[in-house]
Amino acid sequence: MQDLPQDREKRARTTAATALGTLFGKIRRLPSIIWKAEALARGVRIEGPVVFLGRPIISVWPGSKMVFSGRNQFASSRRCNPLGNFQPCVLRTLAPDAVLQLGIGVGASAAVLCAATRIEVGEGTILGSGSMVIDNDFHLPEGEFGWTDNGRATAKPISIGRGCFVGTRALILKGVTLGDRARIGAGAVVSLDVPPGGLAVGNPARIVLRG
Repeated sequence: MQDLPQDREKRARTTAATALGTLFGKIRRLPSIIWKAEALARGVRIEGPVVFLGRPIISVWPGSKMVFSGRNQFASSRRCNPLGNFQPCVLRTLAPDAVLQLGIGVGASAAVLCAATRIEVGEGTILGSGSMVIDNDFHLPEGEFGWTDNGRATAKPISIGRGCFVGTRALILKGVTLGDRARIGAGAVVSLDVPPGGLAVGNPARIVLRG
């Protein structure tokens, strides 16, 4: 069966658009070298190849440790994620001796990780767009109506296993452990441990499937 002219034209347009998209994708990766250099200058220990798609927000408290184990990708620009990132990745240690450690192959899109004590993320885990992993309260009540900025006083470590998936806009709170291959639904607020292979959804999160 012979191609119609309009079919050939449509295929040509598709091929051109694909080629253009591939080209722009490569161009977006070029500044990754600059953002890697900035991360190193801020005190991040990078142990393997890392790709920064857009500029992340990174701060390392003096005396703390932030480690990227390699094959990590941080998507911070709007166009590099199907959901359209609304913010860059934010990676912070907030106190002396705090540790933020990302295993091999961990990827994050517009995700926030703030460690006042310890956050560990295992190999191959994905942190979806806008997800947050926070091991402290940031503020505590003081006096009748005031607040301190020493939420670190009640910080508790977070451990996320290997091959986990944390859905978009999900929130992992202090003291939580996610077992290997745990999955967290979009928008979940997780304050309880999730067993290996488990699925947690909702606010507050509940476990609807055990591995």
